[in-house]
Amino acid sequence: MSDCHDCGHAKTASALGVVPPPKATVQRLVAIVGPPNSGKSTLFNRLTGLRQKVANFPGVTVEHRLGKAHLPGHHDVDLIDLPGVYSLQPRSEDERVTFDVLNGKKSGLRAPDAVVVVLDSTNLGRHLPLVASILSLRLPTFVVLNMADDLRQRGGSVEVESLANELGTPVALISASTGEGVSSVLRFLTGGIAIPKPVELPVLNDLPACRQWARRVSNDSGYTRPAPPVWTRRLDSVFLHPFWGPLVFILVVGAVFQTIFTGARPLMEGVQAAIGNSGQWLRALMPDNMLRSLLIDGIWSGVGAVLVFLPQILLLFLFIAVLEDSGYLARAALIADRTMARAGLQGKSFIPLLSAYACAVPAIMATRTIESKRDRIATILVAPFMTCSARLPVYTLIIAAFVPDKPFIGPFIYTRAAAMMGLYVLGFAAAVFTARVLKSSILKSERTPFVLEMPAYRMPTWNSIGLRLLDRSKAFLKRAGTVILGVSVILWILCSVPMIDGKAPPIEQSLAGTLGRAIEPLIKPLGFNWKIGIGLITSLAAREVIVGTLGTIYGMEPDRDAAGLQAALHRDLTFGGALALLVFFAFSMQCMSTLAVVRRETGGWKWPIIQFTYMGVLAYICGFVVNRIWS
Repeated sequence: MSDCHDCGHAKTASALGVVPPPKATVQRLVAIVGPPNSGKSTLFNRLTGLRQKVANFPGVTVEHRLGKAHLPGHHDVDLIDLPGVYSLQPRSEDERVTFDVLNGKKSGLRAPDAVVVVLDSTNLGRHLPLVASILSLRLPTFVVLNMADDLRQRGGSVEVESLANELGTPVALISASTGEGVSSVLRFLTGGIAIPKPVELPVLNDLPACRQWARRVSNDSGYTRPAPPVWTRRLDSVFLHPFWGPLVFILVVGAVFQTIFTGARPLMEGVQAAIGNSGQWLRALMPDNMLRSLLIDGIWSGVGAVLVFLPQILLLFLFIAVLEDSGYLARAALIADRTMARAGLQGKSFIPLLSAYACAVPAIMATRTIESKRDRIATILVAPFMTCSARLPVYTLIIAAFVPDKPFIGPFIYTRAAAMMGLYVLGFAAAVFTARVLKSSILKSERTPFVLEMPAYRMPTWNSIGLRLLDRSKAFLKRAGTVILGVSVILWILCSVPMIDGKAPPIEQSLAGTLGRAIEPLIKPLGFNWKIGIGLITSLAAREVIVGTLGTIYGMEPDRDAAGLQAALHRDLTFGGALALLVFFAFSMQCMSTLAVVRRETGGWKWPIIQFTYMGVLAYICGFVVNRIWS
């Protein structure tokens, strides 16, 4: 008997002859679990209205996420989105999270009242063994076969009622991305839940037995495997080709950087003009006093200098989102496995390192998917070398000030884009070198085979990409309105004291100038003046803060250049000093948030201190050498 109220896909608990439990006295807590990249977070987002990150490759979710589903009839259900697992025998930190939550061992979190198991319906044979592990917990369980639309389009099918009888628990065929069949999940969450009927399960520690059980259950449920995706095979024949694959990867990266420079330029110029004109308008409107100086010279110049780079950052994240959602990044990880092996790492390290191009903090958390502790520590230590988006404003500012925009590789790649690519390669090379040193010495270990389930290519949706860019814009503006604003105000105060005759002193005689001149002897060998020195100190909070700092410092100078920050830097820095500044930011650890998350993930201050010292010394030595060569 099948429940046909809505979609006809689900077989309800009552249909299986189970009795709803007594009414709960506390709010129901339901865990969402499934293999990696099966669509758990997509379902979680649809049920809760939250926007946890989703992407078309395994290992995106590495810790549990809590949300609340507001259901019809004023029913609220707490949901937990858990990292992907293939079994309940944890081998990595993220799998341990899922195991602990399901078994009620997670500190500060009670055991779930029920479980929703999300499986990829196009890969049922590989995903079904997890259901056996979940059923053995004897928790009320609802099995969701996701990606129903993909299964149907490729000619696959499954008899939901037969599968429910085989498993002794309700089953539904849904598509979390389109919402098809999700109403059956809602009915499970709001209705009576019960422990599944006893069914024959395999010995869970016996992998061949589990696979044989999965084959039998699939066959008895009339499961027809979908045809292999034609376009996936065709594209993989190019993208995974030993020669064409790496070449395509390089071309894709080159196109991304060229587009970031050329495509974002009109928007950046528009934002810069808006900030400049509005600042001049406010300056003319307000009387000449300290409040005007604070607002225009301090806040407007400091925060505005960073906001200019928002279009470039959004363009970068647009490309990252397209590559992630399409499934191409999983192929890039496979291509990079050979390079990772030379550095002593495994291909699984590539996903966290790739995430570090957006931000090192989630990248370091993503290392939880790596089983080997030594490989995980090595990946954590090298991840900050990847060029995160916070470095982008710094790189763009210096490159635009010192590198002329001329054709470099025909009309396709220009010199500024090539310089930006060079800095990304420089950071990656430093990571590979450091990993090689670590893996051949203090973190030496046996190499483990790299296994990654290749997702089918999917067309990214504008809705998903738009929401991700919206979240990224909010995060950037929040940072500009908190960290950068706070630093700008503090810096303005330091630049305004001690006051002389009731007015701010010449900036070099201010407290900030005194502090900068005190450290100038240390940074002078790198070609930096005291103004850059202040920027290096404030950028310890976050790398892009140096741009706001320089904007405030140069904005408070009485002879400030109307051509802007780039012209001021060109006046104060030599070409060698500019290159040294780029190299310094490529190698140094200028991010307290990253240090904090490294301490949390490694369980102490030993590794963060080693990491900060090593990166700082490397940045200083390389900056010194570059300045000596080019000055």
